[in-house]
Amino acid sequence: MRKEAADRPFFVIAASLFVLLVFLAFAQRYYLGWLFRSPHLSLFLQVHGAIMSGWVLMFIMQTGLVETGHMRMHRKLGTVGAGWAVLVVTIGTMATLHASIREVRAHTDIAPLQVTITGLELVEMLLFAGFVTSAVWLRRRGDYHKRLMLLTLVCMLPSVLPRLPLGLFQSLLSILLAVYGALVLCVGIDTLRHRRLHPAFAIGGAIFVLVMQAAFFAMQTPAWRDFLTRLLG
Repeated sequence: MRKEAADRPFFVIAASLFVLLVFLAFAQRYYLGWLFRSPHLSLFLQVHGAIMSGWVLMFIMQTGLVETGHMRMHRKLGTVGAGWAVLVVTIGTMATLHASIREVRAHTDIAPLQVTITGLELVEMLLFAGFVTSAVWLRRRGDYHKRLMLLTLVCMLPSVLPRLPLGLFQSLLSILLAVYGALVLCVGIDTLRHRRLHPAFAIGGAIFVLVMQAAFFAMQTPAWRDFLTRLLG
């Protein structure tokens, strides 16, 4: 119990930082669009934004409930969260496919890049679903559960970083390296605090890096681009 309590500030800070990044990334286009007079988003994109924002809010609420000791409410909300995760994967998959369909059928210059991005985002959705499923399965083992849930945020980072102000992350490689850096930072801090590498981070982190690195190379091949272009065109 003492270890669980000592872990809480780390996960609260990590979740809070992610919420801040999401707000900064989507404030101008979505959250404060009315203030910046941004172009009107389609109904589909508004729903997409609401579902993704709902997951982020639910994550920070769940972290707060654990921090304040409201475990019964945490478990009840977790049931809703499991269903919400299905919505995240469904709408996220639809959104990235829709973006590729739009560019491919319009024969735009960025269509090949968008096809590559779609491939990577589909892999991210697959990893997200895998981590959520594993976290639900191991929900009675709190040390595994919370670390696997933190990895779901890592899966969402590639969609957040390129939308941050100042345009710091614009190339696929820079985005991927930044995500790896965030993962290493989280795992490193956790490992130093506990003086051991937790299996959830060791296995989950290794799977994430290996799968994303393989996808990074595979999705840029002519074979993948031709396949998805024909499929969507």
